[in-house]
Amino acid sequence: MSTIPKLSTKSTAATGARSPILHVVLVRPEIPQNTGSIARLTAATKLRLHLVGPLGYSLEDRYLKRAGLDYWPLVDLQTYPGWDEFVAAHPGAAMKFFSARTEKSYLQAQYQPGDFLVFGSETRGLGRDFIAKHLEHTFTIPIFESGVRSLNLSNAVSIVVYEALRQTGTIA
Repeated sequence: MSTIPKLSTKSTAATGARSPILHVVLVRPEIPQNTGSIARLTAATKLRLHLVGPLGYSLEDRYLKRAGLDYWPLVDLQTYPGWDEFVAAHPGAAMKFFSARTEKSYLQAQYQPGDFLVFGSETRGLGRDFIAKHLEHTFTIPIFESGVRSLNLSNAVSIVVYEALRQTGTIA
């Protein structure tokens, strides 16, 4: 099994500094298996993955590596110590936020090439105060059973990514 390349806040995968059609942003992810699965998704769809710390695990975690299998060399990955550093690195970026704590469906979003799709941690999400500041650009994936609080992070990212790819004409 391949190991994750050594990463810094400026690193990208061996795929080079190409401009991805979309960006997936994980803010304070906590579960390495979810991040590994999302990394595999971004490799398969040629999207850039941004990990915004603090992370709830080490980038050397064996579960993270296992979930990403041998696709890590294909992952276009950038890391940031925190949200402020991420925002400073991407001034003016078009961001769409996703939360189980809002009303507007992800299907109502108008996805464009270059969008940053931002997801929060597995247990805390992006936080109510954060969402309140970005409500106009915050979307949810509908859940029909009131006893279910949220979807698994990797599932939620997959759902949104493929809708965004469909809307941008990347897939038919």
